[in-house]
Amino acid sequence: MKRLAIYCGSATPADPFYLDLAREVGATLATRGIGVVYGGGRLGLMGAIADAALAAGGEVIGVIPQALVDAEVAHRGLSELHVVPGMHQRKQLFTDLSDGFVTLPGGTGTMDELWEALSWAQLGYHADPVGLLNARGYYDHLVAFWAQMAQVGFLRAQHRDLLIVGDTLDTLLDRMGGHVPTQPIVRMDAGDL
Repeated sequence: MKRLAIYCGSATPADPFYLDLAREVGATLATRGIGVVYGGGRLGLMGAIADAALAAGGEVIGVIPQALVDAEVAHRGLSELHVVPGMHQRKQLFTDLSDGFVTLPGGTGTMDELWEALSWAQLGYHADPVGLLNARGYYDHLVAFWAQMAQVGFLRAQHRDLLIVGDTLDTLLDRMGGHVPTQPIVRMDAGDL
């Protein structure tokens, strides 16, 4: 994996653990020679991951909608900053520029990005690993929901492993490195759907 799209919050939670986690992820990816593709913001976890990766000599590519540039939240010190018209173009460029996806703690925007990466993998629009960093159990309920979808039958058996979960970055990256693409929906027979 040469570049990873990193999905995370633009907020700054009161607990410093989350900013420290983002900084650790940014520095670790840079040290491993893995470029960061992220939302292009300077605030919250987004800014922390970008600053740490840059400080460690890493490549950081931001992809940000024009509306957020106009709101003056763009990070101006990145390796590259792509300004796009809206969120759809942003997520497409994340996919085009990356070899995988890692989701850190975040809110609704982070969830939107994660679910779209999973949906696109399920459909066959990409075959890249989709990782979830479940630091401090932040995503325990989401992981349980993923299992519930499979148990009920809304998640096909061949897609259960699309969500790769790790509680540390090292564990997650190791698991993502072993990712084997699954059979996408677009290549299934109608009887299998």
